[in-house]
Amino acid sequence: MTTSSSERGVSLGMPELPAPAYPDDVRARLEADARELIARYPDSRSALLPLLHLVQSEEGHVTRTGMQFCADMLDLTTAEVTAVATFYTMYRRKPSGDYQVGVCTNTLCAVMGGDAIFETLQEHLGVGNGETTDDGKVTLEHIECNAACDFAPVVMVNWEFFDNQTPGSAKRLVDDLRAGRPVQPTRGARLCTFKETARILAGFPDERPGAVEESGSAGPASLVGLRLARGEAAPARVVHPRAQESQGAPSASQAEEEGE
Repeated sequence: MTTSSSERGVSLGMPELPAPAYPDDVRARLEADARELIARYPDSRSALLPLLHLVQSEEGHVTRTGMQFCADMLDLTTAEVTAVATFYTMYRRKPSGDYQVGVCTNTLCAVMGGDAIFETLQEHLGVGNGETTDDGKVTLEHIECNAACDFAPVVMVNWEFFDNQTPGSAKRLVDDLRAGRPVQPTRGARLCTFKETARILAGFPDERPGAVEESGSAGPASLVGLRLARGEAAPARVVHPRAQESQGAPSASQAEEEGE
């Protein structure tokens, strides 16, 4: 599915005025974080993806100010930064909610009810794909396969798993998010806001208690190949008793040959 230039946050009209700068205190803080990230790479421009997550963690989306900051820190043109920021869907080009609610509508999840969940949430929240509720809490979007087919249909909130969802459970989930009630993913660490998630994706430590230990894992069906690769035996072949009897009894020709 293609998107228009306006949907990607790209202006094709008259040239825009230079992006406003961050306030001095914000820029100083971001520069310190950016230098830490850049130091991890032999070529500074390799830090562009983490830096885009960094500026996204500041404002909740990648602004022109954020892209100018990345260009300044990495000695790139704003065109180079914009090309990357508009290529990857993980970078938001317009304000989004505290919670990115993604409904998997790929093949298996769709068949198991993902399409129904997405349609229900659109009607329940009064928003379309990629749109945010008026209170700024929830941005709804459909997403492609998130490698959780064992638990279809799956809804993700800021990339944390909510497995085996139904239209009803998904409605309760977004209602809890908007009301500020505690929500616990099916697998993985406790939920955090989109800005907090962006900072983790930039490469800074995940400070949620037990976050590493509680990371989501695949289900039994997805792990069959891994078990076989490790040399574990496959399930024993089940043979029907009649098959065993037929295998044990000699055929007429065999009986004649044995008689000879």
